[in-house]
Amino acid sequence: MKLEQIKKSVDEGKLVFFKNPKYRVIKDDLGQYLIKFVPNNSVIGLTDKKGFLTQDEKNFYTITFKPVIPIFNK
Repeated sequence: MKLEQIKKSVDEGKLVFFKNPKYRVIKDDLGQYLIKFVPNNSVIGLTDKKGFLTQDEKNFYTITFKPVIPIFNK
């Protein structure tokens, strides 16, 4: 994913991950985009001081959930 796609997805409330579900991209209260290691809550910046991704863009992904409609037999 490109940087702007990552930011847009996070802003839309979608779940964005880096490499695996243990690394989630979040936006903090200061408006900073961060990569959070969920098991211990440590974070690193999504971008460096120049505004470039700190990690390879091909390792970011989002999960889209499809609604499940239960079918009940009467």
